[in-house]
Amino acid sequence: MEEKDLYRVYSVYLKNKYGEKVYKLPINLPITCPNRDGTVGYGGCIFCGEVGAGFESLSNMLSVREQILTNKAYIKKKYKANKFIAYFQNFTNTYMDISSFKKNIMEAILDDIVEIDISTRPDCISDKYLEFLKKIKDDYGVNITIELGLQTVNYHTLKKINRGHTLAEFIDSVIRIKSFGFEVCAHLILNLPWDTMDDVIENAKILSALSVDQVKLHSLYVVENTPLAKLYRTGRIQMISKDEYIFRVIKFLEYLKPDIVIQRLIGRAPEENTLFVNWNTSWWKIKDEIIDRMIELKTFQGKKCNYLNGSVLNKFEE
Repeated sequence: MEEKDLYRVYSVYLKNKYGEKVYKLPINLPITCPNRDGTVGYGGCIFCGEVGAGFESLSNMLSVREQILTNKAYIKKKYKANKFIAYFQNFTNTYMDISSFKKNIMEAILDDIVEIDISTRPDCISDKYLEFLKKIKDDYGVNITIELGLQTVNYHTLKKINRGHTLAEFIDSVIRIKSFGFEVCAHLILNLPWDTMDDVIENAKILSALSVDQVKLHSLYVVENTPLAKLYRTGRIQMISKDEYIFRVIKFLEYLKPDIVIQRLIGRAPEENTLFVNWNTSWWKIKDEIIDRMIELKTFQGKKCNYLNGSVLNKFEE
């Protein structure tokens, strides 16, 4: 049994969609988030360091076009790649005035860019920005995917991690994005200290009910000089074990609709200036453990996705 038989693998999805392997080119803008600058809060998410999530990105002093061309030259030479995705990765990439947003997106329009991925927050999605992206898609034939940082559907946990939004904003943003014909990728952290297995399952159920297109799973890591680091150092939070994380990923997949694409099962994380990273184990080893465990359990994505479309009425079917 292969990986693609267990869950819907992102790389396979892209290859089927574009006819060959496609590579993401990360873009790092000099921007911030509304829960950092006082609009909805200060300090950002309690787990987020000063550089945000783009620790492997190029300098944000380079223009969008310069970053794309630099990254593309390296990837093209190393992998003989022909098609690329421009990935606006770090912080909140729609949290800017519309003219700046348009300028950044236009710089990403190149012949071999087949898709633009925009990472943002659920409370930073509006029709004005989506209308512009629809025009870009129609005029240039480039696909659009919006990646939304949700992290958890548990609104109590969202408050604890200082997200500055609730589940309602996520639901609203998914409905709006899909009404324009774009794909939605939801980001989740499955080992938040305040979440239980019930929350993990509810994550899968909510995303399935909303018919999100893709999911990207992360494991929580602890960066020095963050509020999370203080909680971790003083013993006020405990990290679950690696085996428990693997169990949570498998349970999540079992309850998730089988047609939802999985971008990844666990994220890469920086080792410098951190107190806890992926149980001191390489991300690919944990991924292999998840796959091996799924094969052992004879389970797969969607195995327990039997709760939609008035499922309790099935008892009346002949």
